[in-house]
Amino acid sequence: MISLDLGLFADYHQIHLIDDGSTSDLGEAWTGEASLDRLAVANDAIAVGTSVNVTVAVRVEVLDAPPADDLADFDHVAEGSMQVPSGRIVIMGCTDYEPDATRFRVPAGPIRVRVASSNLAEAERLGIDSDDSQQTMERLRVQVWPAATGEPVVLKRWNRRSLSDCAEDSVHCDRVKCLVGRECQACPRTGQPV
Repeated sequence: MISLDLGLFADYHQIHLIDDGSTSDLGEAWTGEASLDRLAVANDAIAVGTSVNVTVAVRVEVLDAPPADDLADFDHVAEGSMQVPSGRIVIMGCTDYEPDATRFRVPAGPIRVRVASSNLAEAERLGIDSDDSQQTMERLRVQVWPAATGEPVVLKRWNRRSLSDCAEDSVHCDRVKCLVGRECQACPRTGQPV
């Protein structure tokens, strides 16, 4: 296994993985479904949606076979396929200068990409300040391996409820965020659970 750790600026809430030499337009890949899935797929490129519009921690792992199931360790996990005829993937923020972007080698041909996102609640809570510390940054693990082309799939979905889904009195508390599947907090003003 080859691994690489990066900090990438997720401008416009996205990170790109593209074949070195790709001419795909990922803008057309961002459908409503892709936005919900946090994964936009083109023939030779994939865009990964992020919760924040700042630097995120990215770990890339190049594997020989599909990874083990460790979904419980992550908030959101999705995967898709892309063609890599060059045998090199460029990974970058969507507004980064491509000639200076990081590249890594993979077997030429079709590959599968699994993106596992974590620390989303903390990153969303802090927003533009989430990249001030490694402990509060949104984290992405990107795993790639050779595989036949397949449809994109969400293996685990991050669901966040808005304040309007919480107790009525909580709308007065701008610090409260209630998350599905997480322990909810009490409203600091009323003490009501949200």
